[in-house]
Amino acid sequence: MSGHSKWSTIKRKKGAADAKRSKIFSKLVKEITIAVKEGGPDPDSNPKLRLAIANAKGQSMPKDNITRAISKGEDKDGSNYTELTYEGYLSHGIAVYVECMTDNQQRTVSNVRAIFNKYGGNLGTNGSLSFLFDRKGVFTIPVQNVEMDMEEFEMEAIDAGAEDFEIENDYISITTALEDFGSMQKKLEELNIEAENAALERIPHETVKLDPEDAQKIMKVIEVFEDDDDVQNVYHNLEITDELMDAMD
Repeated sequence: MSGHSKWSTIKRKKGAADAKRSKIFSKLVKEITIAVKEGGPDPDSNPKLRLAIANAKGQSMPKDNITRAISKGEDKDGSNYTELTYEGYLSHGIAVYVECMTDNQQRTVSNVRAIFNKYGGNLGTNGSLSFLFDRKGVFTIPVQNVEMDMEEFEMEAIDAGAEDFEIENDYISITTALEDFGSMQKKLEELNIEAENAALERIPHETVKLDPEDAQKIMKVIEVFEDDDDVQNVYHNLEITDELMDAMD
């Protein structure tokens, strides 16, 4: 799981810039909006909305923005977003899983296919990569948000279903099985520990190691996907080596 932890670190570094932060906010607004449309505006009775709000707070989104996003979800005449996934391969056999939220499916598939084609990859059929990835719960928590003894917290997390508990660069990364995601969420709420981000992510069974130059080229394509307004998340099976981390600093 350490490779995943490094990938989270890279995303945090990229998210530091104002331009990236506004794009992160835009994606969070979509998550809140679609959660409201699916389950209503009350976070107490809508777990998906409660999670989306928690993630927004974890990214320091202003309260007014969150309130507007909830109102947008309640607007019956507003945009109706659809969740879509696309799967394919980039060069060197790197598998890529793209999750989108869109109000225009034709635009989204056209953009995603164009990125694959431009960078020598190919868009596959849905389900073609399911054997390469597992859906796992991933919680990213700043160490400073945990006021209890760290060993005690780790034991609490294990009791709630943690499969992996890792501390790196002042962040704790907790990984759970898909079915334990909700119980870990409840445990953090009970302990009054706020995650910066909590999500069901797609974790590769195995990773592909490339030399730093080729790996950087792949990461640039990943960034192109992430910069598309309709794209929410991008997962891949490229191994995040220390050399690649250093090159991306």
